[in-house]
Amino acid sequence: MTPYFDFSEAEVAALAQADVARALQEDVGSGDLTAGLIDPARPAKARILAREAATICGAPWAQSALMQLDPNVRLQWLVPEGQRCVPDQVVLEMQGSARSLLTAERTALNFLQLLSAVATKTATYCDAVQSVPGNRAHIVDTRKTLPGLRLAQKYAVRTGGGTNHRIGLFDAVLIKENHIAAAGGVKAVLARAAAVAPSAKFVEIEVETLAQLAEALDCGATMVLLDNMNLDQLRQAVQINAGRAILEVSGGVNLSTVQGIAATGVDRISIGALTKDVQAIDFSMRFQEL
Repeated sequence: MTPYFDFSEAEVAALAQADVARALQEDVGSGDLTAGLIDPARPAKARILAREAATICGAPWAQSALMQLDPNVRLQWLVPEGQRCVPDQVVLEMQGSARSLLTAERTALNFLQLLSAVATKTATYCDAVQSVPGNRAHIVDTRKTLPGLRLAQKYAVRTGGGTNHRIGLFDAVLIKENHIAAAGGVKAVLARAAAVAPSAKFVEIEVETLAQLAEALDCGATMVLLDNMNLDQLRQAVQINAGRAILEVSGGVNLSTVQGIAATGVDRISIGALTKDVQAIDFSMRFQEL
């Protein structure tokens, strides 16, 4: 399935630089009082270790944090972005100003642990559905992201093998129950979407029953969100749809249910937990003697 948004290398670098600049301003403020105890001319060598298995994500952010404080820092990534590491594996080696490395440490680790957590959880779900015979479902994210870090988290979903949903309210249309009620019904709201948002990347409508699905398809829906349906309803929905629209599932999705959902033949499975309910991956930085 073609992604609705792409991340070029230049876009990722610019995004990381902006995110890190805000984070450093928040953390460092007028200056790092503790790192000020260190001789500014003292060089240092350090490494970042992963304390648990993970899919590495956030290298551009960690690198930006280190380089914004020491443009001459030397970095060597031993586990590339998107690759998997094992517990106690060294993922990055660095050499630069001791004071700068100390100041950048927490910001670099914060981004690495958050974005690796998102990528790791996404990869776990992707692995689960790929093992389902005949699977066609893509794992998709939502707008349930940390404020100010949406693009970073959606990048992490892609790094973990997932697919991005809409970026925000501005690029696509997702019609939910309240929109249908406020607009005067399924037919009216779909007609309105075609007239008001012709440049939207997609128009998707949420349904809660098979009858609503049939109505939406009869009104020309090309993308339908099946909300909180059980497996039998999902199988029936696939039969009713007969390939006319992209079918997405939301609600009640977890690692114990995702394979059964994928086996029904739906096209997409959206999971808010990919970006909302993440447990940071444990990384640590350790200094070494030169």
